[in-house]
Amino acid sequence: MSRYRLMRPMTLEEAQTIPDGAGGYTLDWQMLGTLWVEMRPGAGRERRGAIAPEGTMLFRIFLRAAPQGSHQRPRPDQRLREGARVFTILAVSEADAAGAYLICHAREEVPA
Repeated sequence: MSRYRLMRPMTLEEAQTIPDGAGGYTLDWQMLGTLWVEMRPGAGRERRGAIAPEGTMLFRIFLRAAPQGSHQRPRPDQRLREGARVFTILAVSEADAAGAYLICHAREEVPA
């Protein structure tokens, strides 16, 4: 039996660069699949943004492990999305000794 309650669906996304025709590029996020997760909040803080204060909240996001190299295994250059909420993946580690679950250490940034 799992110690984690994987009851929240989140979309795993990966950045793709698309040429803009003027020598530059735009960033587009492609959906890789849906993962069922449990989220646990961590520390939060407020910082000065370009226009207004911004809030930063850290989360630990638990999910079932996938083999190395699988498109269902999150990486730090990806993000998780839940509706309009976006969570930037900072690091990924194993959550248990058996390697059955992973922890995504993620950051959500929102206007304060």
